Amino acid sequence: MDPFIRLIEKAARSSFYRRILNIILWKKIPFNWPHRIVVTEILPDGFVLKLPYKRQNLNHLRGIHACGLATLSEYVAGLTLLRKIGSKHYRIIMQEMHMSYRYQGRKDVFAQFELTDDWVQSHVLSQLESNDAIFVELSVMVKDADQKHICTGMTKWQIKKWNKIRDR
Repeated sequence: MDPFIRLIEKAARSSFYRRILNIILWKKIPFNWPHRIVVTEILPDGFVLKLPYKRQNLNHLRGIHACGLATLSEYVAGLTLLRKIGSKHYRIIMQEMHMSYRYQGRKDVFAQFELTDDWVQSHVLSQLESNDAIFVELSVMVKDADQKHICTGMTKWQIKKWNKIRDR
């Protein structure tokens, strides 16, 4: 089993390993370090991530910055997809993103995203049997601590077999 997936499984049962997972994610994805996006919960089929309401994440109106919300949406979708299909055989790369904003975030915001094994099998793995690359669209709803719908992020991901990647 992939060491990263093994760490996620340990983090699902232990707050100590969840802290280790967050530190590793901050270091491996350094442009997310200042945001301090935190994996708060690991679900059987996904994650709950938090973007804290703190100065580095605020815009000039003292609401959560639009780019932070977009990053949170991309992060939770990509992390869930990576957990479900792994990175050993497939490259996952975001192709497009569209955000729909509803309200200013004035508290910590949370993104929860899940993909069932059945969905992954029918929409990803079975499609990759007959195609070199596929595209999947994932929609993530972001809510604040009071469960108010702040925004929705739609990300489009290209999933491709590593042996079909051309560098030039």
